[in-house]
Amino acid sequence: MVFDKEGIAQQRKVPDVKESFELGNPNDEVMANIWVPDEVLPGFREFFTNFFETCYGIEQLMLKLIAKGMGLDEGFFLDYHKEKTNQCRLLHYPAVEEELLRVGKAERIAAHSDFGTMTVLFQDEVGGLEVEDIHEKGKFNPAPYIPGTAVVNIGDLLMRWSNDELKSTLHRVRAPPLVETDDKSAGRMTRPRYSIPYFISPDRDRLIECLPGCFGPDRPKKYEPITSRDYIAMRMNATY
Repeated sequence: MVFDKEGIAQQRKVPDVKESFELGNPNDEVMANIWVPDEVLPGFREFFTNFFETCYGIEQLMLKLIAKGMGLDEGFFLDYHKEKTNQCRLLHYPAVEEELLRVGKAERIAAHSDFGTMTVLFQDEVGGLEVEDIHEKGKFNPAPYIPGTAVVNIGDLLMRWSNDELKSTLHRVRAPPLVETDDKSAGRMTRPRYSIPYFISPDRDRLIECLPGCFGPDRPKKYEPITSRDYIAMRMNATY
């Protein structure tokens, strides 16, 4: 939530040591995927096209549950998420020297919240994901790998939509356990880590404004209406 130039510059002083491959809806004409050629990595495109659709099925279930929990019609949020303008990110956190992390010259990924409606995160067994405690600001609790499960985070746009009734989740990635090496000159290295977040966002041109039941005479609206396109663009421009 930092948008001024000085604040953004301050946030960028410590680099994140990670790499990613981004993919979205294969039928999206606004932002087309750039696929690895099949002759280079056979089956990659087919697998992740199917994976994207599987995640969309999870998304539909989660949106129905949130709507019911808020006293809305079951299909309320589904109506805003028809075009699958979502993003799947394949993340690799390569091994890095412990010393760089310890002295603040490098970061895995600093504390942040996600932009959209919600995020479904798949992580490996290495660990390192931490979520801020809802009762104690600045305290982060480990979110360990549990086989057969995914982590679900509320995003900033849903927080805005609900007038802060649903809070977005501040989270970060710290250094996983160390890998011992015989090469003492290289220093101790963290273990590499892999994760796949699936970022869920409303259709680009849908207007996001305060939900029924989330405002009233003693509870004013905190945010102006905004389209999903404009909100995501505002956050992406500040980030990149």
